Amino acid sequence: MTVKRRRSIIVLTSLWSTATGRFSLIVMSCWLLVAMLSLLWTPYSLWATDGFHVWQSPSRQHLLGTDGSGADVLSWLMAGSATNLLIVVLAVILTAICGLLLVAAMLSSHLGLSQLAVVIIDALISLPTVLVALILAVPFGPSIMVIVVACSFGYSLNLARIVRPQALLVARSAYVESAISNGASASRVFVRHIVPNILPILLVQLSMCAGTVILAESGLTYLGIGVPSSVASWGHSLATSVKFINVYPFAVIWPGLVVTVVVVALNLLGDAVRDAVDPLSNPRLRNPIASMNTEMQEEVHVRES
Repeated sequence: MTVKRRRSIIVLTSLWSTATGRFSLIVMSCWLLVAMLSLLWTPYSLWATDGFHVWQSPSRQHLLGTDGSGADVLSWLMAGSATNLLIVVLAVILTAICGLLLVAAMLSSHLGLSQLAVVIIDALISLPTVLVALILAVPFGPSIMVIVVACSFGYSLNLARIVRPQALLVARSAYVESAISNGASASRVFVRHIVPNILPILLVQLSMCAGTVILAESGLTYLGIGVPSSVASWGHSLATSVKFINVYPFAVIWPGLVVTVVVVALNLLGDAVRDAVDPLSNPRLRNPIASMNTEMQEEVHVRES
């Protein structure tokens, strides 16, 4: 077994060993399975409506009831899970790329570039995500792209501001200076030395970004500048039913409960992943070979006894 594979196993087992990590993994697995299933099957067609059974309470025919048009709430939530998963994945990837590019610019040896990056981030970080989404929605209209770009714009700036101090400490460390003196390029130093050392804090921020993207999707869709009404999403389910919360509370409870559980799981997942991948918090990662030998000796001892 290679050291890299051994480290991966240690991270996964450490993640599963904590209550928060186990809860987050279960919720994320259910979300992924439902999203994949919804691409092949839903209890009812999204466009199958029954005008005689609108705002119906949960029943055997409709496990989570119906909405104002008589459509099955469970079917819309299942289909919305795939849409929200796509939005979160795209937003997290774009945020990570833009955030790391900004961090690299702020660590640049060119003083003008690093100062310019800091000034731009300080100037743009005050722009609210809603305002960016409104500006984008004018020429492009409500779409998934508007949510992804607006969220990635704001969260990549926050990520760069939060990660920069840790990245600066790593950039000034002795082994990075040694790598530079041996002829390593700036890009190689950033990818091979700085990114791995800021990975714990980076994962926490990206996990929080994923949870915030779900909330932003719900808010922007409610405002009419998010996911179009023809596309299923959790925000769309909330937007269509929140006006009648006092009359038909079940129509709001289900999408609200799904959003709450997933957002909490994503926030807890970030902390659990940080503790699992950080050698300071996880002593088993400091020497994976010794940890592997110790576990093998314990297993042999158990078998012999």
